[in-house]
Amino acid sequence: MTIARAKRATVCGSTAASARSSELAQGAREVRGIKVLAARHDSGDPEAMAGEFARLPQVDEVIARDGTTTSVRMRSGMRVDLRAVKPDSFGAAWVTFTGSQAHNQQLRARAERMGKVIAGATEEEVYAAVGCAWIPPELREGWGEIELAAQGPLTALVQQKDLRGDLHTHSNWSDGRNEIAEMARAAKERGYDYIVLTDHTQSLQIAQGLTPERFRARAAEIATVNALPGLARVLNGAEVDILPDGSLDLPDDTLASLDLVVASVHTALDQPKDVITQRVLIALRSPHVDVYAHPTSRRLDRRGETSLDMEAVIAEAVKTGTALEINSSPWRIDLNDTWARKAREAGALLAIDNDAHYPAEYDYVRYGCAIGRRAGLTPDRILNTRDAEGVLAHCREKAAKAMANSR
Repeated sequence: MTIARAKRATVCGSTAASARSSELAQGAREVRGIKVLAARHDSGDPEAMAGEFARLPQVDEVIARDGTTTSVRMRSGMRVDLRAVKPDSFGAAWVTFTGSQAHNQQLRARAERMGKVIAGATEEEVYAAVGCAWIPPELREGWGEIELAAQGPLTALVQQKDLRGDLHTHSNWSDGRNEIAEMARAAKERGYDYIVLTDHTQSLQIAQGLTPERFRARAAEIATVNALPGLARVLNGAEVDILPDGSLDLPDDTLASLDLVVASVHTALDQPKDVITQRVLIALRSPHVDVYAHPTSRRLDRRGETSLDMEAVIAEAVKTGTALEINSSPWRIDLNDTWARKAREAGALLAIDNDAHYPAEYDYVRYGCAIGRRAGLTPDRILNTRDAEGVLAHCREKAAKAMANSR
């Protein structure tokens, strides 16, 4: 299960309660249990609150109970640990809950050097006490964030509202469920200015992949949809398969006719590391490929990552200007936060997409943004924070550079 950041909630039937889950706040990509910190503002009795929690109707079993701490198993099977505290110590407890061991040790060491005590009702008070700006929970990993926060406010991380469009969507022309106009309407309703329609290509027959002729026919429908009011703009794209030898699943003239090309691997996933890596590098050097989608090809419900050399892929993406995708689908979350961080550190451009096959899947974006924030991504490092013309200009520049390098 993949989840995004939690903000505030009510617990134990009280509207005067604050509750936060540590893994929710950190945008953890996989969760097997949840730890919740709670404080009720109308009561100074954390033990009573912990008792109320244990009696919730959603609780199937009380695993352990010790004063202000209660561990339960919910009817869903998920384990939830609740710690109840008084409001005036909520901030300090929350920072400890959401910080990694390394982060907490470094914070305590800083406090000791300064002769300070880590205390406070809010997170901001805790960090201010040791001379630091507030650090987002997603960055509390002990990777140098405390030193940066001591120098001043950290650069704002990407938020969902920063994304202007989605570069990876499908319609019923391939394996999507809905017509183009429905996908464009749903995108507009969710605040997107544009989408790139990236139906699958011909070799992926299981997904009803399109031939060049069908891409030409689809282009006519896209033009019709773009003339309708109240919809997100639809850019003409494709999710082109990278074939086992590194070639692309459409002829060059068809690829050149598209606004944006997403490339991905769906077959021959068991190739040796050197073979599959070379296969992807060849594709990234194409003047037509703009985004490399779900790079490690993992599916959390059925398979792990391929043996791809991601370090080499990241280096090639930087060199060619190809954006590496954070696929927001909870079945993929690919790139994960570790690889996305390495891509950022190397100077790569990224994209946060939904791979939406029907309108409700646009809502997956919160998971991709959580991964982006854990990776320390700022809006300027993400291709689809640009408007449609900005994206198209990037694609043209990338193609021109690749053509010049091939001469």
